[in-house]
Amino acid sequence: MAEIRVSKVEQGQTKIRNVPIAVTPEGFWCCPAPVVFQKTLKSQNAPNKPKLSSPPPKSNVQKKQIPLTEKKPTIAPIRSTVTSDNQISFTPDGGVGAPTLSERPPRPKVEHVPRKVAIEFGEPGTSDMKVVLLGKQGYCVKLSVHKEVLLENSSFFTEKISQQEPGLSCLEIDDCRDVEIFIETVGLMYCKEMKQRLIKLSVSRVLHILKVAELLGFNSCILSCLEYLEAVPWADKEEEEKVVASVLRLQGEGIGVTPVLKRIASDVSNSPSDTISHIMELVLKSNEERSRREMKSIVLKLLRENNNLPSYADSANVFNETVYISCRNCLDSLLSLFKQAAEPESTDKLRDTKEPVVKQIALEVDNLSWLLEILADRQAADEFARTWATQQELATLHSKLPIVSRYHVSNITARLFVGIGKGELLPVKDTRQLLLQTWLQPLIDDYRWLQHSCRSFDRKVVEEGIGRTILTLPLEDQQSILLAWLGSFLKAGDNCPNLQRAFEVWWRRTFIRPYADIQVNVLQSDSLMTSKQ
Repeated sequence: MAEIRVSKVEQGQTKIRNVPIAVTPEGFWCCPAPVVFQKTLKSQNAPNKPKLSSPPPKSNVQKKQIPLTEKKPTIAPIRSTVTSDNQISFTPDGGVGAPTLSERPPRPKVEHVPRKVAIEFGEPGTSDMKVVLLGKQGYCVKLSVHKEVLLENSSFFTEKISQQEPGLSCLEIDDCRDVEIFIETVGLMYCKEMKQRLIKLSVSRVLHILKVAELLGFNSCILSCLEYLEAVPWADKEEEEKVVASVLRLQGEGIGVTPVLKRIASDVSNSPSDTISHIMELVLKSNEERSRREMKSIVLKLLRENNNLPSYADSANVFNETVYISCRNCLDSLLSLFKQAAEPESTDKLRDTKEPVVKQIALEVDNLSWLLEILADRQAADEFARTWATQQELATLHSKLPIVSRYHVSNITARLFVGIGKGELLPVKDTRQLLLQTWLQPLIDDYRWLQHSCRSFDRKVVEEGIGRTILTLPLEDQQSILLAWLGSFLKAGDNCPNLQRAFEVWWRRTFIRPYADIQVNVLQSDSLMTSKQ
């Protein structure tokens, strides 16, 4: 806590100045706002400035050189010492020309701050105990309290009072960190309905009261603070962290903090992966576009935060498998919708973009794109690329559908190319080659619609991703794919991906041949390996 010194005070001899106070019907002292202490300090500290040549002011405040027998010596820093059986004296500490300067050694540095009585609380006429608080801010506060109340509510005061010499009735607390909160906490000992008092306070102030109550051993106040914290909403993450830290500090002392902690920790042993899977299932089945889009964004953001937690890595494989199950379900549904839309009698109906089948196709594609983002963030999308590359039946049906109902599918292909081009996905060569063979031409066919109908479509990023994916293949495969692209580009122009940068790289590799020597060595190495087999 703080340093305690015991002394005896006789009422009427005390040099502490009284100021007006407010007392509630419950007997609680209303603690003044910080501005009260600040104004008091400002008004009392102003005369402390040295005035060697100026005449004494006519105010009631006296200089430090005034003898102690004057009526108002409170300008000097106070130290309480026992001078007789019934009187407490206050001596100036460090004042210029003070007669008692040589009688005692100087106090520590923190006590060089002038101590002045800022305010007094309680009813001196009925109290039988004095508690003097020496604040670090430079002011002093006297509490007129009742020993019975302190003994009943505080184990700290009980211990200190039991150590007093008979006849002494004053406790002095040095270096009190937060005088206001200390006063308010002591005042709560006089409240019959403590919860009604706390309900008017902020979470931050209650946390300060809780800390002082813990130091004082004020158990009923601690329990009331915990009840308050269990019921009141916490404003933000920072406030939540402060509450949890304060409550956990009490946990080791055998105080019942479980109700508060249940807000952040569950006793139920459900797997987090199961809960997340259930949330994802609800999002995937939603038909309300706006709420589905918002929740997908929120869940994706929260999953990205989880990916950075070491404790989350243990369940990564289980969660990834759950995501792939959802992917397969969406793919099956998408294939079924493509088959339904490809039926001859459905062709005329699909010209209306509001048809249910078209909406369902767009919904399933959006779900697959979201699942792909989740897997890419977790560096687990290689299997998705392989699965998508093997969807030959879906790619075949793609060409049979009107472009207005099919172009959404090419968003998935574009995202895979971007991921491979950025190194987010590292599928094997056969998967990359099959992906280009199966889905590059459908992407080219839908390219005009993708540019004009998809707000999130970034042409430059997609074209760079396609080009880099092509350039990861063997040189002969690069040639066949880029020559096929060249024919489409020369016909469609801007309605076809512009892969000129990849074309230039392939050209240099093929005709300038900067690595011709390496090619000879590779051929010789392959021949040697074949002969050994």
